[in-house]
Amino acid sequence: MPCQSSSFIFMALLLSPIFFLLISSSSAQGPLSPGYSPSSKVKTIGFEQGFRNLWGSKHQSLDQDSLTIWLDSSSGSGFKSLRPYQSGYFGASMKLHPGYTAGVITSFYLSNNEDHPGNHDEIDIEFLGTTPDKPYTLQTNVYNRGSGDGNIIGREIKFHLWFDPTQDFHHYAIVWNPTEIIFLVDDVPIRRYARKNDATFPIRPMWAYGSIWDASSWATEGGKYKADYHYQPFIGKYRNFKVGSVASASPSSSTGLSQQQSSAMEFVQRNYLVYDYCHDPKRDHTLTPEC
Repeated sequence: MPCQSSSFIFMALLLSPIFFLLISSSSAQGPLSPGYSPSSKVKTIGFEQGFRNLWGSKHQSLDQDSLTIWLDSSSGSGFKSLRPYQSGYFGASMKLHPGYTAGVITSFYLSNNEDHPGNHDEIDIEFLGTTPDKPYTLQTNVYNRGSGDGNIIGREIKFHLWFDPTQDFHHYAIVWNPTEIIFLVDDVPIRRYARKNDATFPIRPMWAYGSIWDASSWATEGGKYKADYHYQPFIGKYRNFKVGSVASASPSSSTGLSQQQSSAMEFVQRNYLVYDYCHDPKRDHTLTPEC
């Protein structure tokens, strides 16, 4: 009974306005040093060495391997890797659009949607657009063999960051190997998703993508705020693309994280996590047995 009570209190706190206030008040303090820099172990590649335009070619420009994509009332834009991958390190430095960006998603992710429409896998780094008085939300997501629409089988964990992602470039990365997925921000692990079984873990080859698009129906506070094209164009900037082996991206550890990295991740989750699907009482957790 005490364990159930503690769990209830934690869930109530996690979803309460007080929790968001606590997160905001701690934002001046950055995370602990992870003591290891996976991005320094993976070679930077030029955009055209590893990627190509996928859609919205007139809303995409390349200047010496710095890519700019934008969304206006006529179109967004996206890009895709030249080949699929079974595992690896996937990273890019990104700079986000400031001001009113409600309804706009700027992303870097892995997917095989074109190969398995309606039954695909995906690993997401998505910035949910916001209003000027509120910080950006970084959403990480994992799902397997399904659309993930309507939070049916999505595994969303959301964070506010310890910096303003519109002021400069920061590096965002996914490490995906046969046993786990690790999300990193400037080499700091923020989330580890372990493989429990094949039903909850993506194992089929995926492509790397990036995009900017209008997701007004859900992106900002559940769709409360929509994209407003009085503020167009909405711009996403990318550079420092990295695709490499898992071995070069992880220290020697049975979990893929050293103790120092694990401590840094725990710090981020204590201070900057704002939503965890496993602690959402509105979710049907029979669909997410890892919880």
